[in-house]
Amino acid sequence: MPEVGMDGQLKLKAASVLCIGAGGLGSPVAMYLAAAGVGRIGIVDFDVVDYSNLQRQIIHGTPDVGRPSWIPRATRWREYDIIVDGTDNFPTRYLVNDACVLLGKPNCYGSIFRFEGQASVFGATGGPCYRCLYPEPPPPGLVPSCAEGGVLGILPGVVGTIQATEAVKLIMGAGEPLIGRFLIYDALRMRFRELKLRKDPDCPVCGEHPTVTALIDYDQFCGIAPPASAAADPPPSDDATVEQLKARLDQRDEPFILDVREPQEYQICNIPGSTLIPLGDLPSRLHELEGRGEMIVHCKSGARSAKAVKLLREAGFAQAKNLRGGILRWIDAVDPTLPKY
Repeated sequence: MPEVGMDGQLKLKAASVLCIGAGGLGSPVAMYLAAAGVGRIGIVDFDVVDYSNLQRQIIHGTPDVGRPSWIPRATRWREYDIIVDGTDNFPTRYLVNDACVLLGKPNCYGSIFRFEGQASVFGATGGPCYRCLYPEPPPPGLVPSCAEGGVLGILPGVVGTIQATEAVKLIMGAGEPLIGRFLIYDALRMRFRELKLRKDPDCPVCGEHPTVTALIDYDQFCGIAPPASAAADPPPSDDATVEQLKARLDQRDEPFILDVREPQEYQICNIPGSTLIPLGDLPSRLHELEGRGEMIVHCKSGARSAKAVKLLREAGFAQAKNLRGGILRWIDAVDPTLPKY
């Protein structure tokens, strides 16, 4: 192709790209950058491969389940020309954005949820950054993760290849990168639309008078509580274990079990005798729980049910308890015949 030629291929060979995340987005990004001839590709990921990842994480297979997604090593971001953000949580997105702006590295951004994907190039010279679009993170728990909300397995393939395309264009200096443009892809309707983005002169990172001049505590910035291992264990009365629940069911001491997952999750597997009220519907359906005493609330892994328990207690249901580890823990410890997802 005349737009590439020998000069473009040499630029690709001499370039280096750091992929943050080796999951649904990072998988196609890494594969296509390698196939394009990018000389050095770094991959950072601290997750473990799970069966539920395999429909979108195409660099992993069934034998990889339980293994680290990638072996993280000390990585100097300064050594890379371009950063590709394939993360799936707000603290890391803000961290990647701020690091890219402070280091002067372009950030090929992508995100996915259910049937919708987004892509842009942040932090390029003269262009906006992620904070120009989202100055503040959403309240914790407002936006469900892919694990909670689901994602079409093909979607990250589309968005990841867009991210890889933008990285290649930046390396070669060809075409029109997504700088100052925010691309939205609706897979269900097969539509692309584009929003114009402008650099915010008051942006705390890339603005005219930045107030963020070094990396900060991004969990704290996003309102994320410290992990359980770093915090005091909750009082026993606040939680229930699957072993305790199983023992009570065996003794026919049956508490009210409230499942706050989505209907499609309930169809895959459920605890016998449980009642389904999705977390999003719970505020408007509290009247259905009037007169209930003790309630054992569960979701997939415990995050949504913890929010539900907080809501229930604030509404006067003082005996609501969160089932630690959710139905995944139930499957591991009580009924391994149930399918995982």
